[in-house]
Amino acid sequence: MGEHEDAAAADTRRLGVKKQTLDDAYAAPANFLEIDIANPMTHGVAKKRYTDYEVRMKTNLPVFKKKESSVRRRYSDFEWLRTELERESKIVVPVLPGKALKRQLPFRGDDGIFEDEFIEERRLGLEAFLNRIAGHPLAQNERCLHMFLQDQEIDRSYTPGKIRNT
Repeated sequence: MGEHEDAAAADTRRLGVKKQTLDDAYAAPANFLEIDIANPMTHGVAKKRYTDYEVRMKTNLPVFKKKESSVRRRYSDFEWLRTELERESKIVVPVLPGKALKRQLPFRGDDGIFEDEFIEERRLGLEAFLNRIAGHPLAQNERCLHMFLQDQEIDRSYTPGKIRNT
């Protein structure tokens, strides 16, 4: 029985794990993709009024041609991205925060979809949506995601496809 216990103890011992140093702990992560959405701005008047958001990205993933970018996007751009990913990729695309149709009705006693509280709620929802998509390894190769994150203007007549690492 002693021999069996020794074998079991050997099986459960940790592998020779290297102790982490402070340099390791504070070094840049091996691979990272950070995306945040900030600085909402409302433009226009009456029916031409809309809010857009700054989409900021930092990464060291080789699949992205730019390591840092900042673009402005409105809700309809997020809808476009979701539609493109559903059509072109093999991933399950998460839902966007709702369109808030009731907030767009006339004769409201508030600013509807232009209320600061609503804009912040939507910003958080769009950020969660974008991080879930961008964190998916298959989505990271989609041309539409690269265009959305890095190009100032979205070319809606682009040719869908995958980004190839060069």
